[in-house]
Amino acid sequence: MDRPALADFLRSHRESLQPSDVGVPASPRRRTPGLRREDVAQLAAMSTDYYTRLEQQRGPQPSEQVLTALARALRLSRDERDYLFRVAGHPAPERLGSGEHVAPSLLRVLDRLSDTPALVLSDLGVTLVQNDMATALFGPMSTAPGLERSDVHRWFVDPVEGRRLYPADDHDRQSRALVANLRAAYGRRGPDSEAGELVRLLQDASPEFAALWDRHEVAQRFADHKVLVHPQVGPIELDCQVLFTEDQSQALLTLTAAPHSEAEEQLRLLGVVGTTFSG
Repeated sequence: MDRPALADFLRSHRESLQPSDVGVPASPRRRTPGLRREDVAQLAAMSTDYYTRLEQQRGPQPSEQVLTALARALRLSRDERDYLFRVAGHPAPERLGSGEHVAPSLLRVLDRLSDTPALVLSDLGVTLVQNDMATALFGPMSTAPGLERSDVHRWFVDPVEGRRLYPADDHDRQSRALVANLRAAYGRRGPDSEAGELVRLLQDASPEFAALWDRHEVAQRFADHKVLVHPQVGPIELDCQVLFTEDQSQALLTLTAAPHSEAEEQLRLLGVVGTTFSG
């Protein structure tokens, strides 16, 4: 662990970011150039004291989980993230697959979306990060362990929970879309990857998945228009837009309502009550 290099790297990137770059409200009382230490700590879900000690070369060696959170908070590129891991005394993460590193380009868009549900998904359907509106609509999907965070895993292994927001007449379409998306990821990553592990798990766990997998449908499908049945707010008609990274490994999904529609009022209600209605 190279403490001076780690401290200088964190400080330099913190000071190079403006509050607006990460969705933090600007304050006229700010004297610090760029972000404050407490801003980074909050974005990375750690204590300000712990982060401060890292910048002062006094902290313990950060774990890989902490470094992943810091890379996301500081909007680091993959090369910058790899450098962060190495100076902290860890090998750089494997670049094959999507991993936990969210593309900074998608995060910059997500930071500016506060009034509509938005989330970043990996090519395995794992929720990597979601805004408050997405949490209010779907629940805290980015906190589940391992492959349970994958929407295709939940859909076929725990259909009661995984399909709770979807009308019954949309289940067949959604099943085919999820399997086709996974087939596309499997083709990019190969059978020995995490995608292959997920496929084998689902083939054993779900006859429905196995039958759909044998159809060899390949596509990255997201419905342009969908109805989600929220347990308290009721059916919400939403339009779906998707922005992919260049390598197709991650996607930013946004769900918007038509202007002056009932769905717009329902989303406004979700924004007021927050996660009270979720789950």
